[in-house]
Amino acid sequence: MLATVRPKGLPSRRSSVAPAAAAGARTLHPIEVRELRITKAVIPAAGLGTRFLPATKAQPKEMLPVLDKPVIQLVVEEAAASGIRELLIVTGRGKRAIEDHFDYVPELEEVLARRGRLDLVDQMRQIGSLCRIFYVRQKEPLGLGDAVRHARGFVGEEPFALLLGDEFYTGPVPCLRQLLDAAAGWTGCVVAVAPVTEEEVERYGIVQPAGPPGGPGSVWPLADLVEKPQRHRAPSRLAVIGRYVLTPDVFSALEDVGPGAGGEIQLTDALRLLAARGRVAAFQPEAVRHDVGDRLGYLKAMVEEGLTRPDLAGEFARYLAERLGSLTPATPAAGG
Repeated sequence: MLATVRPKGLPSRRSSVAPAAAAGARTLHPIEVRELRITKAVIPAAGLGTRFLPATKAQPKEMLPVLDKPVIQLVVEEAAASGIRELLIVTGRGKRAIEDHFDYVPELEEVLARRGRLDLVDQMRQIGSLCRIFYVRQKEPLGLGDAVRHARGFVGEEPFALLLGDEFYTGPVPCLRQLLDAAAGWTGCVVAVAPVTEEEVERYGIVQPAGPPGGPGSVWPLADLVEKPQRHRAPSRLAVIGRYVLTPDVFSALEDVGPGAGGEIQLTDALRLLAARGRVAAFQPEAVRHDVGDRLGYLKAMVEEGLTRPDLAGEFARYLAERLGSLTPATPAAGG
């Protein structure tokens, strides 16, 4: 169990939300901001990481580095910067490295201190002090909904945030902070969404707005969610991305829907049930999304991070310009 550090300099929790814009649209009733003060979050991290084999054969996919930080550290940093005080990570077999990463390592700190690397000592201590972190093991990979069910004892009757560990965001205001501020005006669940291309809709859960959708920064109710629809059947081109605010009634909804295809319990099925009751809204954050759930997305994220690092950007940009000067997507680099 790790110590709590309250993040400083957070933006105000006040947020303007857009009401349903069409007659007949489902209405979610606003409540007082203080009643929805969310300080707990859940990160599912029990997946097998098969898309990155053999790299993930003996290490968690969540520990794959983006430059010098593992992906899950970037996600935890976002949660801490958004005001999350307590965090539950749902792990599985072979995930012990995650717990070790967020623990203190006095022996390493002593070696670094003797070598005069006090800057690194401070960095190592900060990793262990982001927020209080708890762990529970999901014994079988039975879907995202089952991972969420494991959090019931942790969150109790409080609303909570859910962050998927295969994507991270960059921008002046943390993505989760934006979502929490937006959710303060609604009694139900709020899912983060982002526009996708027609070719991408078959890879995501796609939302069906209950009325005309709002733009970035607004909240609007949903009529339904469709998991990985065919292009011509997609109700919109707005995809659910890996940030959610969930209310405790999601647990009863998960029990009601039960196992789906492959025996897995899907969070989307539970959200569809709640959407039919007018209990789910969407919010489009203003942040840059980095999807590291597959190899190409991971590679893109690595390049983008390298180009934003002051200590690497200049030389790395020159290398890319030299290496790719005459290269086209159809012409792989020699030896690549």
